[in-house]
Amino acid sequence: VQLQASGGGLVQAGGSLRLSCAASGRSFFGYVMGWFRQVPGKEREFVGGITWSADNTNYADFVKGRFTISRDNAKNTLYLQMNNLEPEDTAVYYCAAKYALITGWSSGYPYWGQGTLVTVSS
Repeated sequence: VQLQASGGGLVQAGGSLRLSCAASGRSFFGYVMGWFRQVPGKEREFVGGITWSADNTNYADFVKGRFTISRDNAKNTLYLQMNNLEPEDTAVYYCAAKYALITGWSSGYPYWGQGTLVTVSS
């Protein structure tokens, strides 16, 4: 199983980025996909998750309506559209996958991508 995150980069505060996560190696039917982020010295934190059918999404409070998670199951790809970025959003962003229900606990996700760095300048 492989998850490959991409799309990170340097952006000014107030700008936008779209992260992608390509999944391969198995069928992800029924799998929840999520985004987490981590800064050095801090715990990895939940950004949001989406169910297989995309009928349910769950976001961390700090997202404040700025981020949108979507997925294209035909392409086995997960997306994170990030708007109105703030310097506090600077982190390595990881995609992850698990079966069934969305959870904010990173330990509940057995499959992880390698991370993509997002840097937001003020």
